[in-house]
Amino acid sequence: MAENENIKNGVIFNLGAKNDALAQYFVGQSYLNTLVSDPEVNVTVGNVTFEPGCRNNWHIHRAGYQILLVTGGTGWYQEEGKPAQYLVPGDVVVTHDGVKHWHGATQDSWFSHIAITAGAPEWLEPVSDEQYQSLKK
Repeated sequence: MAENENIKNGVIFNLGAKNDALAQYFVGQSYLNTLVSDPEVNVTVGNVTFEPGCRNNWHIHRAGYQILLVTGGTGWYQEEGKPAQYLVPGDVVVTHDGVKHWHGATQDSWFSHIAITAGAPEWLEPVSDEQYQSLKK
């Protein structure tokens, strides 16, 4: 059994639906509960949950930024050219405009974060299995 499996029942916010709209940019299954999507507000806020081993592709936020508030499980965040950061509940990550990065669950744990995002993502290549599997807590 995976660690933190209770996360699929929701931590603070409900799990949400399978993130099918963005599935092509993820390895594994993610879930999205959109919390704020108001055309009069310049950010979106969503509860994103990753099954064990799930991660998104490398991507860049253009004309914006992303703030991740880790709410459950364990995960990874990595900016291009830097070592991956091991994430636990309570961690906060700020990704500035134009920074290539990825984030997702560890291999053996569910992972959930609140994503506060401004601007549009430019989706890039997947994180290779070799690179992902080499990460150590």
